[in-house]
Amino acid sequence: MRSACPDHYTGPEVRDGMTGWQSHFLYRKEVWKTTWKLRLSVVLFFVVAVILTRSFLTDRIGQSLVCEERADPSDALLMENFDPDYLVFERTAALKSAGVASRVVVPVWSSSDPTQTNASSLGVVSEFARIARLSDITPVPTVETEPIALNVAKTIRDYLVKEHIRSVVVVTPGFRSRRSVLIYNAVFAPVGIKFGCVPVFGKQTPQNWSQTWHGIQDIFLQIGKLEYYRFYVLS
Repeated sequence: MRSACPDHYTGPEVRDGMTGWQSHFLYRKEVWKTTWKLRLSVVLFFVVAVILTRSFLTDRIGQSLVCEERADPSDALLMENFDPDYLVFERTAALKSAGVASRVVVPVWSSSDPTQTNASSLGVVSEFARIARLSDITPVPTVETEPIALNVAKTIRDYLVKEHIRSVVVVTPGFRSRRSVLIYNAVFAPVGIKFGCVPVFGKQTPQNWSQTWHGIQDIFLQIGKLEYYRFYVLS
């Protein structure tokens, strides 16, 4: 009697080189891997792309940290003084001379008594103001507690409300200016205080910051702080 099995049947079912019972637990697949030539080509492409677009990317990244300059006539000029910068005092003096505002407000770290300014901090502010020929500045004692920029803004807000100051122009180092606008908008807007912004730059600008290691370090530090306030402190 002939067997019912086909003549070519030799044993259990074979699938991908495996017997029938193995195919229930194991399978084989084809894997494609890139060659070193392809990987090298991709790297070279990105290097060339970065070189060709460097100036564009440098400017775009730098400008993303800078506020839109607006210096309409206001009740007061507000100088940021977290890290004393003479150029901020100099620009404030120019704005005051141009008639943007007659009053100048500057936050100064407080002493152990939160209502009194720290003598050394006030001394630095007074000396910078003297050199810049900036007269009649009003120091506002501020406490150095985290998040520092937000707490300083709240202290300044309370002072402005008390003095019936309804509009200010914030004079601030350029690469922290976008963060300043974010903070002041959150603090000033609810009480109806309007503000403009004037960014101040020294040797480092949105166009040349990538030319030095210090500039690169500062930019990425400012990006980190901006996102920290945007997504954590003010969220």
